[in-house]
Amino acid sequence: MKHLLLAVLSGLLLAFGWPTYGFPVLLFIGFVPILLVERDLRISQIRWKKWTVFGYSYVSFVIWNFITTNWLQYADVFGASFAILVNSLLMALLMVLYHSVAKRAKSTISLLFLMCLWMSFEKLHLGWDFSWPWLNLGNGFSEYFTWIQWYEYTGTFGGTLWVWIVNILIYKLIIKYQFEKSVKNLKKDGIIILCVVCLPIIFSLTLYYTYTTEGEQINVIALQPNIDPYSEKYNVPNEAIADLLLQLTNNEITEHTDLVVAPETVFADNVKISQLKDAYFKRKLDLYISKHPNLNILTGISFINFITDASQIKEQSNYHSSGFWYDDYNSAMMLNTSDSIQLYHKSKLVVGVETLPYKDIIKPLIGDFMIDLGGTLAMKTTQDARSVFVTENPNLKVGPIICYESVYGEFVTGYVRNGATVLAIVTNDAWWGETQGHKQHLSYARLRAIETRRDIVRSANTGISAFINAKGDITSSLAYGTQGALSGTLTTNDKMTFYTWAGDYIARIAIFIAIFVFLITMFRKSKIS
Repeated sequence: MKHLLLAVLSGLLLAFGWPTYGFPVLLFIGFVPILLVERDLRISQIRWKKWTVFGYSYVSFVIWNFITTNWLQYADVFGASFAILVNSLLMALLMVLYHSVAKRAKSTISLLFLMCLWMSFEKLHLGWDFSWPWLNLGNGFSEYFTWIQWYEYTGTFGGTLWVWIVNILIYKLIIKYQFEKSVKNLKKDGIIILCVVCLPIIFSLTLYYTYTTEGEQINVIALQPNIDPYSEKYNVPNEAIADLLLQLTNNEITEHTDLVVAPETVFADNVKISQLKDAYFKRKLDLYISKHPNLNILTGISFINFITDASQIKEQSNYHSSGFWYDDYNSAMMLNTSDSIQLYHKSKLVVGVETLPYKDIIKPLIGDFMIDLGGTLAMKTTQDARSVFVTENPNLKVGPIICYESVYGEFVTGYVRNGATVLAIVTNDAWWGETQGHKQHLSYARLRAIETRRDIVRSANTGISAFINAKGDITSSLAYGTQGALSGTLTTNDKMTFYTWAGDYIARIAIFIAIFVFLITMFRKSKIS
């Protein structure tokens, strides 16, 4: 019973340390109870130790995953169950690997392995087909962003490293107390822990209050049409959507407005790329721009491209039962007085909704299974590079980030490396209703602002649309579930942060260390440590 209670405690500490409702200090002790459970089992004489470690760990991580991400069920119960149960399974397997190494190595080495293994797992979640980095530990400070201004140097992996170092120090402090039974000898360790927690915060606050931007002020409008994606969005003609967007824009536009941003796939009635130039809804937008020649309109749009040449069929292309192939795109588009249309196709896709992971393996087993969230049930086609939309103003270069892409730190730096001076997030968070889903998604955008030191405009179909400055402050926002337009200013920035240049270097170092320690220790005989 003691071990079960400790496992439950770990899950609750991690869950209630999570944004947007939690207090992240709890993350600093969240892993300690399950580490104590693992140690008790390791030095015990029970059988099936690995399975027991797995069982208690799974309890901890299911609790954490369920409390923080159960909002997924509002879009799809199966998808939510898969994400929660499988992600918890993977986390529990990490504890089993740690248990195997801890039997063969000294405590410090095995704990180093666990820390690096966890960061390796988080890096995996940023890149593999079942990508789900929502619970990467560095995200846990998104509401307490004044504590982690140094993410401009480390990215979120700096936060993960911070969490694990403190957990390990507290865990070792407890083990030391169990041996010595004296508080007097623990003062030095306690001071070290306090410094490890407080010094990064002090450094961060210094960065926060001294950071200044020197770029150009850009006047921007974020549109929030508030269209129900389940019952309305995919049944409204693009021409009617254009009228609505222009009506909302008229409420806020001035002669100084530089940029208008509309949400992800707001033009949801699939447009053939070859016919876009002459589409009636585009003509409406072009006419509006002609009356406001300084204006740039960035909007989400759904595209389709029918393939007539078999050599153009891609891995992500879709086959229709009528006998033809086509590419389906979730895209961003920018229009201005230029004759050219700038396009970007979403490239970080939602598993089960926009992409079928490991298609060659899974398709023969379950067929073309895709979760129905409205619109076309098809795999989306991506692009390799991060497009940056340019304007006649040489200082205004916009990185168009589409929805789920905003959760990926190193991915977003690609826009900045390609010249983006501001970032625009277009999204549709209505699938989850009034839950933590859209709140966490907005909160994570603060991390991208800090990592790249770029101001962000966020246009969300049902909300929360917002302006976020380069320090992570939400300077203004439009409430969830309301229709309207939000005007504000962004400050351009053409300087690159260290993280933008170096990317997830902490994770890469961690992967190397984890592999090295694992290979060395697994050749040793088991021992109690």
